[in-house]
Amino acid sequence: MKAVPVASRADLRDFLDLPLRLHPRDRYVPLPASVIAAHRRSAELYLVRDAAGRAIGRTGVHRDAAFDAKVGPRQLFGHTEFADDDAVFAALMDVVVARSGGRALFGPVGLLPNQTGGVITGGHADRGFVDSAWNPDYYPAMYERHGFTRRFEADTWIVDVPGSAAAFTFDDSRVTAERLEIRHGSRRRLRDQLPILRDMLNASFAQLGYYTPISATQLAEQTDGLSFLLDEGLLLWLEKAGRPVAFVVAVPDISAFLMTVRGRLGIVNQLRLLATRSRYRRDAVLVVKGTVPDEQGRGYLTLLAREVHRNLEAGGYQALRSTFVERGNAASTAQYRRAGGRPLHGYTFYERTGA
Repeated sequence: MKAVPVASRADLRDFLDLPLRLHPRDRYVPLPASVIAAHRRSAELYLVRDAAGRAIGRTGVHRDAAFDAKVGPRQLFGHTEFADDDAVFAALMDVVVARSGGRALFGPVGLLPNQTGGVITGGHADRGFVDSAWNPDYYPAMYERHGFTRRFEADTWIVDVPGSAAAFTFDDSRVTAERLEIRHGSRRRLRDQLPILRDMLNASFAQLGYYTPISATQLAEQTDGLSFLLDEGLLLWLEKAGRPVAFVVAVPDISAFLMTVRGRLGIVNQLRLLATRSRYRRDAVLVVKGTVPDEQGRGYLTLLAREVHRNLEAGGYQALRSTFVERGNAASTAQYRRAGGRPLHGYTFYERTGA
């Protein structure tokens, strides 16, 4: 078997449709096709086909200078899906190795760990959700059988919303004493608010081993279309004497819609989603949260968590899922445990030394 480049529209359709054929429709949440099309500008996409010409494996190959500076030279790969067949997986990795120039391999990422990617290692019976991975249980064994080791092990989390706000206590006398003010996201002003969030995001995540600073362009791409879906009570940041110091970004979970439209979020489906968005206010996804380094340990995320969970309860949400949190990040996991949350999916990236 051999991986061949995605060279035509038909190839790209096969690339997009492959995981929809491989995985259960009620568990796998496809990335929007527009995201993969955008990633194609930075990555080479490949398919493996069987003797009948049907796609049975896919991957993308790319590099990133900022990630190299963070962890050392790496050949990145992403959007990697495959049938339960060692020959298919080997053909995919052959093309990654051929582009590596002896670099270690790291993935799957699309395009970086702080964007999308990863492999779930447990919780396969639970569906995936937006901004997170889902794969069948043979994936981890396949990677490890082919010499890959786990890197940045983590978990996604789930919290039952009703009654959860009571778990977060904060001395409200501090609000006046420390000149604290909670700010809310705005659909109309989101573009102007993104730079505020980006500055806090880059500062608060810089200490994480996998994280590279997100550019204004990358953030704009990742939040494209967010404004019309935004629940303004779920995007919050805290200012201390006028300075932004902590933030939480959660969004309504539109996973069911993405499953229905097979990841095709063209203009017609965007309008459908806009018209029916009230249906997708049962669950939410906490995408990211953080505190700038010199203000960590002061309980500011507890204050924001209380506000977010109050707003979730008031909005009738039933569950809050969280994107992956590294297992060594005790402060973040403690917040979920405090609210009665539990790990949902085991999560990891994979690495293999170069040739």
